[in-house]
Amino acid sequence: MLQTTFGIRLPIMQGGTFSFLPPTFAILSLPHNKFWQRRIREVQGGIAVASCLQILLGFTGAIGFLLRFIGPLTIAPSVALIGLDLFSAAYDKASSQWGIAITAFVVVVCSQYLKNIKVPTPTFSRRKKCHVSWTPVFKMFPVSLLFNNGACSMTMKQQYQYNPFRFPYPGQWGLPTVTVAGVIGMMAGVVSGFVESIGDYYACARLSGAPNPPTHAINRGILTEGFGCMLAGVIGTSTATTSFSENIGAIGITRVGSRRVLQVAGFFFFVLGMLSKFGSIFVTIPDPVIGGLFCVMFGMIAAVGISNLQYVDLNSSRNLFIIGFSLFMGLTVPEWMKANKGVIQTGVIEIDQIITVFLETAMLVGGLLALFFDNTIPGTESER
Repeated sequence: MLQTTFGIRLPIMQGGTFSFLPPTFAILSLPHNKFWQRRIREVQGGIAVASCLQILLGFTGAIGFLLRFIGPLTIAPSVALIGLDLFSAAYDKASSQWGIAITAFVVVVCSQYLKNIKVPTPTFSRRKKCHVSWTPVFKMFPVSLLFNNGACSMTMKQQYQYNPFRFPYPGQWGLPTVTVAGVIGMMAGVVSGFVESIGDYYACARLSGAPNPPTHAINRGILTEGFGCMLAGVIGTSTATTSFSENIGAIGITRVGSRRVLQVAGFFFFVLGMLSKFGSIFVTIPDPVIGGLFCVMFGMIAAVGISNLQYVDLNSSRNLFIIGFSLFMGLTVPEWMKANKGVIQTGVIEIDQIITVFLETAMLVGGLLALFFDNTIPGTESER
């Protein structure tokens, strides 16, 4: 509601992003985080403070200046490593029962092989009123998710007890704690999030028939997104938000590009967010089903990152070095850190934590290496 009303004022949906998961996992792996309340509070503090960077960039209009240094060679490994680094999360979920993890196969069949098959669905429009239209529903991930979850519910018995109503409020897990390591780690997610959002703004404007957003509108959108991230951190959602590219794809399918639709959806989210029974529906989804879905989603995230390389010269040995080295080191260094816990010992605990979170966050390692080399190794404008 904030983004469509005061921010970029396009039909953009904000949602939880995977960009903050790698630094979150790095924070949770620190030795002093033994209790979940302390862990969640440190994650909260890191998100809330790191989001101030996004607010500052939007408020001062510094986005245009920074984008001169952040090109496709920096964006590609940063985004690709989000998906590649999370392969272990997909493996852990799916490996508990690979038979049920057939979700990935169903998703592939529905979204790729059956994507052009249209199904009659009830529709309402001002001109035609209530009528039946043919919609390619198999393009949507929830179709395969509902199929697999329904099949599993016939064989699995789970009992959950929830209060029917719960109002989320700031400080519900305790006062957020701020550490330098947590803030630096979360800043990697913030940078990845606002860079992705800028691309989404242009794509959304194009699909909804609006002109390209001017610079002041982009600054306003980033400012609003940063405020939403800070609010998410204070309330304690354990992740921040970014623009949802999937929703922009839905605009292309449904041809519905009205801001009013997203504003009404925002109202429903407010209501459903306070009904615990609605959230419990998603808790009942078996881990292998989620794992199968992760296999597809994380792969798509990696592919989206790699797709940014279409704008650079891939015949350039300079570019190939930057891409290959940043991707390889982005995967190697975090794995080495995870296998050698406590190897960083400078004598100052705070510095140890900062270096540990930094080196365990794949997209931060790969992204900063790519940023450094792309702006220091000589190269022509057409190469970059």
